[in-house]
Amino acid sequence: MLKDWNRPQQPNPEELGKRLTEARKRLAAQQTAIKKKNLPVLVLMEGWGASGKGSVLGKIIRNIDPRFFKVATMDMPTEEERRKPFLYRFFVRIPEAGKFMFLDGGWLDEVTRSVLQNNDEKADYRRKIESVKRFERQLRDNGYLVVKLFFQISRREQKKRLGLLEEDKNTKWRVAEFDYWQNKHYEKCMNVYEQYLCDTNQASVPWYLIDAKYKKWAELQVMEILVESIDTALKNSESASPLLQNAFPLKSIPKLSEYNLKKTLTEEEYRKELSQCQKKLRNIHNILYRKKIPVIIAYEGWDAAGKGGNIKRITEALDPRGFEVHPIASPEPHEKARHYLWRFWNRLPKTGHIAVFDRTWYGRVMVERLEGFCKENDWQRAYNEINEFEKELDDWGAVIIKFWVQIDKETQLERFTQRQNTPEKQWKITDEDWRNREKWDQYEEAVNEMLKKTSTSFAPWHILESNDKRYARIKALKIVINEIEKKL
Repeated sequence: MLKDWNRPQQPNPEELGKRLTEARKRLAAQQTAIKKKNLPVLVLMEGWGASGKGSVLGKIIRNIDPRFFKVATMDMPTEEERRKPFLYRFFVRIPEAGKFMFLDGGWLDEVTRSVLQNNDEKADYRRKIESVKRFERQLRDNGYLVVKLFFQISRREQKKRLGLLEEDKNTKWRVAEFDYWQNKHYEKCMNVYEQYLCDTNQASVPWYLIDAKYKKWAELQVMEILVESIDTALKNSESASPLLQNAFPLKSIPKLSEYNLKKTLTEEEYRKELSQCQKKLRNIHNILYRKKIPVIIAYEGWDAAGKGGNIKRITEALDPRGFEVHPIASPEPHEKARHYLWRFWNRLPKTGHIAVFDRTWYGRVMVERLEGFCKENDWQRAYNEINEFEKELDDWGAVIIKFWVQIDKETQLERFTQRQNTPEKQWKITDEDWRNREKWDQYEEAVNEMLKKTSTSFAPWHILESNDKRYARIKALKIVINEIEKKL
């Protein structure tokens, strides 16, 4: 792309001024439509050091209401960020619906710098490329406009600008050691950037190359690309996104009705096994922390199935400094205004820590599907998106353990009635629980489809037969121990 790029023809000063004025007016006017249509706009500004990204960005944001944009300078990841998945720090910064986010530097810079500094093997590079493509496509499919800009200047121009910045004590701080390294190894960098741009240039999320030799001309290119992209996105905002075929290996799993719910443990058996399992898990947790392995335990199941008690028996065995339980309720307004996985990316553990989710991202294909909280295209697309999310976690090195806590309809009724008739337990039962019970058959059908389409080889589902809570608790503990030991 860079090597055979046809540089756009720069207009004369008079035409440039007219077009820039027009583009500024259009961008200012588009803000109302963006807000009305709830269009989130993510602008990624990449390119050579000293190519003028910051100065152009400063001019663009003057045309936008400051309440509706944010700017983030993405330096190399911090030690804390390196203990999270590769895309974590970018996903958590995606904008709310109706707002802009401008990233000065991003995943191109991080991926290519790792290659240039020989930190990544070829397989690591390919994995990151696939992650980036999935990330960008998911944003696009979920209604985001992603505009990717690469600021191009020659080696001579870069060297001149670095010298000018270095001469002024007020701008000297803007020159990084890597900028000079980049200029010295310009051809090597050019080859790596060329490869990256070709690998991640997607029809729905293309790269735009900016001739950045002259600042005003660069500003016009960016402005016109931005306003035209916004116009197109606004026109296509109601169109459905394509449903992609699952690309990950799936594990066969029986339907819920095929599980034997008569499995039980005596009180004596339960106490003995509970003590042994918790002791073993306690020791394993120390090894996890030392080896910096993250663990994600996800619970779904019927209301009153015993998720809370099950979670309690696992966390009793853990060092409280090394785990967190996330009870997931309906999304808050600021969470609804973003990609539905955003709130889960924000809750991922650091390496060596454990995150337990009491209800999860699977709400998309259960509650949101059946209650009409999202469109049919959204929940149908979500199976593949969730598999992609969990693949990111697996590539990161996480242990992913997913439980469905299963009971029959009669057992649920008994537990609902007991909760309703026990004052200290009445807070556990709501009108919504009774309403959901009326849709048992619909939920069972949705759960069976979910299990079938998302039980992958790297994140399989485990069914906990929980008519006897004691049996389910011990089974869960044994699975957690086994899955962690396999990773260790």
